Amino acid sequence: MTTLFISDLHLEESRPDITAAFFRFLDQTAPGAERLYILGDFFEAWIGDDERTPLQERVAEALRRLNAAGTDIVLMHGNRDFLIGEDFCQRAGARLMDDPTVVDLYGTPTLLMHGDSLCTADVEYQKFRANMRNPQWQQMILARPLKDRQQMARQLRDLSMAKNQGKAEAIMDVTPEEVVRVMEAHGVQRLIHGHTHRPAVHALTANGESARRIVLGDWDQNLWWLVVRPGETPDLRHAPLAPAES
Repeated sequence: MTTLFISDLHLEESRPDITAAFFRFLDQTAPGAERLYILGDFFEAWIGDDERTPLQERVAEALRRLNAAGTDIVLMHGNRDFLIGEDFCQRAGARLMDDPTVVDLYGTPTLLMHGDSLCTADVEYQKFRANMRNPQWQQMILARPLKDRQQMARQLRDLSMAKNQGKAEAIMDVTPEEVVRVMEAHGVQRLIHGHTHRPAVHALTANGESARRIVLGDWDQNLWWLVVRPGETPDLRHAPLAPAES
């Protein structure tokens, strides 16, 4: 039995190398896995299930094939693709999962998150996050014409890039105290998340005992995935991202 985790692929048309790497991952690594968790920022942007670009359709079809072969596919919203809905999930043979969620990983309760809510030092972003996760705000945005949403996504991306360039690195990482607080609130000794683009396995103390925080990497220069099997230590793996074929 094997469970796989990935996050922060940021799939978009301008990065065919990442798309090709993802399809190879589905063809070569994911087959036979019991479950595949995608912990947010799967796409660089998502403005509604009604957009249906060629890239989105290809990805949905590839996931559906994996699901049809027996792998359960679970999606979690990230800060880039929080508008992914049930229509896309049905086309992809996937299901949505709340952030945060505790799952039983072969006997070990494990907290799964995207990770952006752990970056509490970035007060400005947390206010923005609260707004964009508001169901009423999301309904208002989805009611706007597709072209308006496409323009809004471009503007938000440019604004985010400009603001992040001026922020200290520490502000954009998780707050250690918040990590402990959340793990203790959920009564777990293991946390898996993405978002920060800082792949690593961190040792810490929570609930008065040793604990682990596993951070998934983004797919930019490397592809990152986590392998979890019964009775084994979770294995965070990576491989170089190959150039896209011309």
